[in-house]
Amino acid sequence: MAKQYFKPGNMLYPLPAVMVSCQYPAGKEDVLCTNPDLAGKPNIITVAWAGTICTNPPMLSISVRPERYSYHMIETSGEFVVNLTTEQLVRATDFCGVRSGKDIDKFKEMHLTPLPSKEISAPGIAESPVNIECKVREIKPLGSHTMFLADVVNVTVDDAFFDEKNTFHLNNTGLVTYSHGAYFLLGKKLGTFGYSVARNGNNLRFLAFLFCKDTDASITAYFLLHISAV
Repeated sequence: MAKQYFKPGNMLYPLPAVMVSCQYPAGKEDVLCTNPDLAGKPNIITVAWAGTICTNPPMLSISVRPERYSYHMIETSGEFVVNLTTEQLVRATDFCGVRSGKDIDKFKEMHLTPLPSKEISAPGIAESPVNIECKVREIKPLGSHTMFLADVVNVTVDDAFFDEKNTFHLNNTGLVTYSHGAYFLLGKKLGTFGYSVARNGNNLRFLAFLFCKDTDASITAYFLLHISAV
């Protein structure tokens, strides 16, 4: 099979395409805003350079170009909301990534509803199935982008995607991904975490082993899993 060397670049795809909502703190002057009617209002920026960086404590990161209008909102306020995007939100997702909030009200233009957050001042987006409230822990200038490392302080989810057992079905929300300049709908499920080594219906026991905090208990769980799977 023939292959070619390619120039170094961002080829880690697909990625989540998320809408990040943010707002200047109350009383803080928005010197960059070109429309006085928009000063102090929340804004939305679309980000694909985003990801989970820690489970405990729960943390994520987003990377934003310093010249973006929302960059200074996040830098000044130290908080933001990551809103997952769906097939119904894909046009708004694209729009919020190519238009500047210093000129237009993106919430109004895209008919989106600000959702009051529980732990921070910046609102989420009500139409998003998952709203992840974040407080910035560290700001790391990297080059073209600056990375905001943040603690997740609250998560709000849409009741519509819970079943009768109160289980949340995230993969039923119609999530959107971004790959090499294009948006895609999340596709067919190919397996579940751990399925490649779990046999005879032992998936739950395998997962218990993986997430067990006690080392001795995890070894025992591993042993029981494998002797029962023979």
